[in-house]
Amino acid sequence: MQPKDKDVKIEVKVDENVAMGIFSNFSNVSHSPEEFVFDYIFVHPAPPPGFGKLMSRIIMTPGHAKRFLLALSQNIREYEERFGEIDMHAKADEGGRLQ
Repeated sequence: MQPKDKDVKIEVKVDENVAMGIFSNFSNVSHSPEEFVFDYIFVHPAPPPGFGKLMSRIIMTPGHAKRFLLALSQNIREYEERFGEIDMHAKADEGGRLQ
């Protein structure tokens, strides 16, 4: 009989700059056989059109990407149970674009 997996507690230290987060209004996901690449981009709503800046890039294994998908799905389900359905077709304020 094998012992059951125990919960592993990890202490995470966060720099203040990282704790503030980075805003992104556009993202791109690509992959190879070994990794998934998540690019988070800020696209400025004012001219010149199409001006964007890569704000962050996260690279993870396919297994971790799938676990991330499951965790995100669970969090969206819990969010919508608490706050209502997320409207993906909502218009952004003041001429901005919904990404």
